[in-house]
Amino acid sequence: MLFMEKWGKNRLFSPFVMELLIIMFVVEFVKGALLLTILPVYMKTSLGASAFIIGWTLAAQYIGDNVLRTPVGWIIDKLGYRTTMLTGVLMTFVAVILIATTAQISWMILGCALLGLGTAPLWPCVITGTTEVAGDDGKATIMSVVYMAWLSGVGLGPVAINFIVGENHYSSAFRLLIGCMTVVVLVALMLPRREAGLQGKSVTKAEIKSVSRTSFWQRVSVYLSEVRRSMNVSPLLFPAMFAQTFALGILTPILTLYAKEVLKLSSFQYSMFLIAGGAVTVICLVPMGKIVDRIGIRPFLVIGFSLSAAVLLCFTFAKSMLLLYVLVAVLGIGYAFIIPSWNALIASAIPPEKRGAVWGFFLTIEGLGMIVGPIVSGKLWDVYGYHAPFLMSGFVLVLLLVLQMFISIPKKGMVR
Repeated sequence: MLFMEKWGKNRLFSPFVMELLIIMFVVEFVKGALLLTILPVYMKTSLGASAFIIGWTLAAQYIGDNVLRTPVGWIIDKLGYRTTMLTGVLMTFVAVILIATTAQISWMILGCALLGLGTAPLWPCVITGTTEVAGDDGKATIMSVVYMAWLSGVGLGPVAINFIVGENHYSSAFRLLIGCMTVVVLVALMLPRREAGLQGKSVTKAEIKSVSRTSFWQRVSVYLSEVRRSMNVSPLLFPAMFAQTFALGILTPILTLYAKEVLKLSSFQYSMFLIAGGAVTVICLVPMGKIVDRIGIRPFLVIGFSLSAAVLLCFTFAKSMLLLYVLVAVLGIGYAFIIPSWNALIASAIPPEKRGAVWGFFLTIEGLGMIVGPIVSGKLWDVYGYHAPFLMSGFVLVLLLVLQMFISIPKKGMVR
């Protein structure tokens, strides 16, 4: 009995949650290694691709990932975690093999698109499953752990693969990534067959047959009706979700450009910059999440948006390298405040019985910000110079600082 009580208090370490976090970490490790380190250089030097083609190849991955997030959330509610996640993991496995074995640009683009489609179930499955297990009192904490797994994978992937690639040793790197995906498939097979949204019920053959006969637009209409009935949130939450990822998306394509062309940093110096911000964020996430669960969401949103906006608005005007390192670290702290509190706010707006469907819908809105942000960023850089993207991102965070004041927040993240 005492053992069961302790287990209930340590739901964070349940086998189900650990399986989801392992899948999150390894898949993001593989994606980070491919998209940030291997593909840009490999396609340029080995395949002779232009920067324009490389850009579209990487874009194919993210577009494929984003467009399926909403329907994937609906599928989770209907079929459960194991079927949904295993299908996505197998598609990702095939994508990595295709990318590793092809020398044709068209097949490389197809492989990246398949990579995006395969990873689409990742976030809806992981967020839906972990927040369900954590319960209302642990949303911020569990979201901090999820983001720590994500950031660790994204950060370690590009760094670790660099040591393996060395002088164009791409075959060794690809073999490692295929091995990683083999592990992910094995872990996905261990996921429970039926979870969230089904409430212990199985889906009958008649129900599946009925769904298959329904037209696409009827399914879309039914899905949107389910989402609308399931939510009672401020209309400001939707533009705020878009703006939050839009501000981050603006920075994605120009950080390396700014470091190399404006600051003239070496690869080692740039790596230290990324570590200065990323390591601070990862270290602070879990304690911040626990504090958010105890104290509440609003104070951390105010501090996080204020710190991050201030850094971005003055970042390109700082000339001292020491000051730049300090600003990057402060930005990392700012996002350590934002991530658990913002996601606890989002999680508090979602009813337990529709976690998969609504999370998928929310993640699609947030994903649009990551698609539009880089497009706007490139145009700002070309037309107005390197200050403009950073200033735009900072101003968007100021807007978010104001917007969140008008979004009602349940006390201590509790569902309304």
